[in-house]
Amino acid sequence: MGIFGRLRASPYTIPTLKALSWVPVVLFVLENGVSPSKVEGRSMQPTLNPDSNQMKRDIVLLNKWSATSHSFQRGQVVVLTSPTNPKRQITKRIIALQGDTVKLRQGTEKVYVPKGHCWVEGDEGFHSNDSNLFGPVPISLISSIVTHVIWPPSRFGPVEVNGIESKRVTLGFIPPDSDDDYCW
Repeated sequence: MGIFGRLRASPYTIPTLKALSWVPVVLFVLENGVSPSKVEGRSMQPTLNPDSNQMKRDIVLLNKWSATSHSFQRGQVVVLTSPTNPKRQITKRIIALQGDTVKLRQGTEKVYVPKGHCWVEGDEGFHSNDSNLFGPVPISLISSIVTHVIWPPSRFGPVEVNGIESKRVTLGFIPPDSDDDYCW
């Protein structure tokens, strides 16, 4: 009996081929839909990695599909490509959107967020390299929205969309279809 005859005779051939046919679907969903990710560092404490023990890290669920529309809200936690190191992904909270003005954490300087950009910060200001360091970031750098903590089980649940600090952010408005860079 040849190799194909043995494969047809095996009770595992059909179930294995059926399972393998789902591999492209699973890869597509993980790459473009939702996927788990480990959060590194302390910049998002206490929202993520609240334990100061660096051995324990939160695993979160990333929604990549929602990020493709570029419709973000102030207070959402997002994953983006670092503007200072394109090989690195960072997790931050959106503090301001296009048209808003933000007062830096240190000092009195105010920064205007231009069209197509947002202002991101870590929840733990002393351990965060964020827009206070590199300024407004293009929203095209955002690759996904952090929706849920899935590990550890004791912290399982949705990631809150926190409000913004009204003392630091002055809301502006740029209509989505506007060609103007500066509208109030």
